[in-house]
Amino acid sequence: MFKFVIFSEKMVGFMLPEGYGYVVLTGVGSIFMAMWKGIRVGQARKKFNVEYPDMYSKDSKVFNCIQRAHQNTLENLPQFLFLLTMGGFSHPHLSAGAGWVWIVGRIVYALGYSTGEPKSRVKGAFGYLGLLTLLGTAVHTAILSI
Repeated sequence: MFKFVIFSEKMVGFMLPEGYGYVVLTGVGSIFMAMWKGIRVGQARKKFNVEYPDMYSKDSKVFNCIQRAHQNTLENLPQFLFLLTMGGFSHPHLSAGAGWVWIVGRIVYALGYSTGEPKSRVKGAFGYLGLLTLLGTAVHTAILSI
């Protein structure tokens, strides 16, 4: 015998800390940064004649560096967004600021990498200061929630 249960619609509400909008805007900023990198890859595909579905060029180190800068950011974006979201619950202003440090670091990283000299990407390494700060704020949120 089956029992049918009808669930009523209920709204579940929760409070965000004051200033959490800055965290949201930082997340949106990271998406624009990733889109900018994607556009750069598309432009480089045309310039260096790299057809889809090829991910990399056999002939252009510069294209490969531009593509790799974008790909590396996409590989790191989920961790960044998770740490930003979680850390923002306990430290919204600090997390937003740290997020912008990471974003600017990723831009400098891409500009350096896209010169065709992979070592030039290291100029954006300061972005890890933002990521480590986000790691700390996320851990603090977890500790406060235990």
